[in-house]
Amino acid sequence: MHSPVTLIVAMLVLAAGTYGFRLAGPLLRSRLTFPPRAERLMETSAVVLLASLVATTALTQGHGAAGIARPVGVAVAGVLAWRKVPFLAVVLAAAAVTAVLRLLGVE
Repeated sequence: MHSPVTLIVAMLVLAAGTYGFRLAGPLLRSRLTFPPRAERLMETSAVVLLASLVATTALTQGHGAAGIARPVGVAVAGVLAWRKVPFLAVVLAAAAVTAVLRLLGVE
């Protein structure tokens, strides 16, 4: 077991590192330039990474499939977000759809 001092030091180091990375972005943005193609690739890779995270979270639970209710709720959220519905309504609608499906016995 680790001592409380070790955990606090580790948390402080991680906090300082996180702050440093977040500060480096605005400070270095004006000094670094990327070709337009590289910027497009970085933007696309961010979207692909987010989409893969959503797909993994929506479709799996533990080591198996998540069932039907969760992906349907995520799909509802995706459609509502695409239609530019306010975020709170998107979250509530997705949760409600998932809850109703589970209440009806659809896992």
